[in-house]
Amino acid sequence: MDRREFSKLAGLTAMVALTRGGELKAQQFASEHEVVLEDEQLLVAFDQGSGALTRMERKATQWMIERRPALAASFRLLAPLPKRHDNFVLGHKQRAASVTKISANQVRLRWENLVSEHGGVLPITFTATVTLKDGAVTFESELDNRSSLSVDSVDYPYFGDLCSPNADTVMQAEHMADGAIWAGEIYPHFANEQGYWGVKYPLKRIRSCESQLCLLQTPDQGVYVGMHDPEVRYYLEFTFEQRPGLTDWVNADVPQEDEISGLPVHLQFRCCHFIFAHPKSTVNLAPIVMRSYTGDWHAGIDVYKEWRKTWFVAPKLADWSRDVHSWLQIQIDGSEQDFTIPYREIVKYGEDCAQNGVAAIQLVGWSMGGQDGGDPSLETDPGLGTWQELHDAIAQVQAKGVKMILFGKPTFAVLSSDLYKKELYKYAATDPYGDNYEHDGFGYNTTTSLANINCRRRAIMDVCSPAYRDIATREFQKIVALGADGWLFDEVLEHNGVLYSFSEDHGYKGPGYLFGGDMPLARQFRAAADKVSPDFLFSGEGPQDWMMQYYPLGYYRIGAGTRHVSRYIDSQAPLMTAIRGFNAREELNLVLLYRYIISYEPYNFKGRLTDFPLTLAYGKKIDALRRKYREWLWDAEFRDTMGAEVSADGSHRYSVYRTAAGKRAVVIVSWEKKNTITATLNLPNAGRLVMATPEELDSRAVTGALQIPPRSAVVVMEE
Repeated sequence: MDRREFSKLAGLTAMVALTRGGELKAQQFASEHEVVLEDEQLLVAFDQGSGALTRMERKATQWMIERRPALAASFRLLAPLPKRHDNFVLGHKQRAASVTKISANQVRLRWENLVSEHGGVLPITFTATVTLKDGAVTFESELDNRSSLSVDSVDYPYFGDLCSPNADTVMQAEHMADGAIWAGEIYPHFANEQGYWGVKYPLKRIRSCESQLCLLQTPDQGVYVGMHDPEVRYYLEFTFEQRPGLTDWVNADVPQEDEISGLPVHLQFRCCHFIFAHPKSTVNLAPIVMRSYTGDWHAGIDVYKEWRKTWFVAPKLADWSRDVHSWLQIQIDGSEQDFTIPYREIVKYGEDCAQNGVAAIQLVGWSMGGQDGGDPSLETDPGLGTWQELHDAIAQVQAKGVKMILFGKPTFAVLSSDLYKKELYKYAATDPYGDNYEHDGFGYNTTTSLANINCRRRAIMDVCSPAYRDIATREFQKIVALGADGWLFDEVLEHNGVLYSFSEDHGYKGPGYLFGGDMPLARQFRAAADKVSPDFLFSGEGPQDWMMQYYPLGYYRIGAGTRHVSRYIDSQAPLMTAIRGFNAREELNLVLLYRYIISYEPYNFKGRLTDFPLTLAYGKKIDALRRKYREWLWDAEFRDTMGAEVSADGSHRYSVYRTAAGKRAVVIVSWEKKNTITATLNLPNAGRLVMATPEELDSRAVTGALQIPPRSAVVVMEE
């Protein structure tokens, strides 16, 4: 926004100078030009002439979330012209047709005949209804596109001056991805995350294909922002834009003054809905819900959990997968035809598992072309043996009490395969220019492949196409026919960065949002499996939370800094993680802390279970401890670090569990490599406390400070 735009906008609203801390109450500045909604928790105000959101305040803490009315924004549309894609409709250049308070807690805003930057007046109407109820403000909107243009995206709601509670308060944008919660600072530092050549202002985005929520988080309070669309109809970005820029890019410092070089310093925040509304069509946008809260990310996720209860359907889950157990993952062939383990030799790995109490094998690279070498084909590979040999090997392993899980990847197609060249090319996802999206593939084993010279490139398949979903389902049925106990869908969490397919001949009116197509595909797979076995297990690599309705066993890779949001959302979800080290006590202690299933993966899942005896021995102890104290460590509610405090004279981690009877357990892990630590537990109003360790399963009374050897763990339980 240049000086002239700033001056023009200032005339639309009551120009009021507020300090960043919001020391003066928002009510002092209520203007006759505003329509105001308020309850005991929030105040939200809109300019009567422009419809812009002028102010938002959290009353309990006087946090001016939207601070300066002169910087208020309303909405933005992108309506490309045939020969000029960059054709925006800028909300601050529109006058509202009406801004009406339709009830004590609702306002309706309407804009008609929108003036675009390069295409003149467009017969488009945008209507928004904003509801404030019990501290939650909901933005519902509708686009009525009567023009001859498509509307790619709508930015709404749109905050022109998103502020931290105080000038010295750090604010971060947090979101879920890959089973964890991630954070990026937005004040007082703001690192540009987009290629600087493509943007005018520093930019950050949070993608709804990973997370349908964004938390505006400060150290002791925050604002939950949620895209409430359980059907996952389209893609949305939570977008932050720091204007006019940074003090310097080396430190990513945001200017601390309200102006720099005569330009206003402000952080814009908008929800960008990629709706691709066709000409002569009407689209209802997904509701955006905002709610303030006190506390850290746990409190923000609690808001999400309440909404989740209204739509999440508990998935089918085999009983054995609910128990304390562990897996072995083995790759029997990469994409370079190494044919490491023939089908007939799989039985030896089953014997290892049976002898060491490992409940399941995940078999990778078993299908045509090896891992990433022949997708999406799920035919057996003659280089490994015959179909009958694999079928019989699976049955023999199962006879030893070990489950067999087969690996698959149905959303990609190897370009060099005969299957792709003859048929699948017709169902590849295409970009807006009619070209196929592609992925470079992955390196395996040989020098040529690891140098990415001969990697098998892959097409991203259009899972929105009913015809392709039928093809993928026929391939999936081959897993079921082999007699497997379940399957693991690799890369279920992504489409290699591709969001939409713009193909016009795939059997639906597009563009198709691939992450929305994942769910009908999963339902087809589930129906096919149910015809053979309702206990057939669905698992996937890093499924998003909504996909856990279909792939309830999530496979992740975790680390010391992981914040385990999927575990906090669902204490009983069967989450699994890779264990790869040869004396992996830290990895296994994380498993104990966060209730993960162990996936043993010696030599990066290319070895035998007995190849790392130290890891296997400690893993057995962890699982024995969890079986003995299942009430506290397996069936209990995971509370992360809430409800207890642990202090120690060395590096440590801890987590808290709460049983159905209200009894608590605290798992404390020493992160020291050499030294024993002394830890003190503060558990308010505790009953009698006992402790146990992986090395000493029998419980004993806690009599004082806890001595925890290096790389070890202790569990304190309330009897």
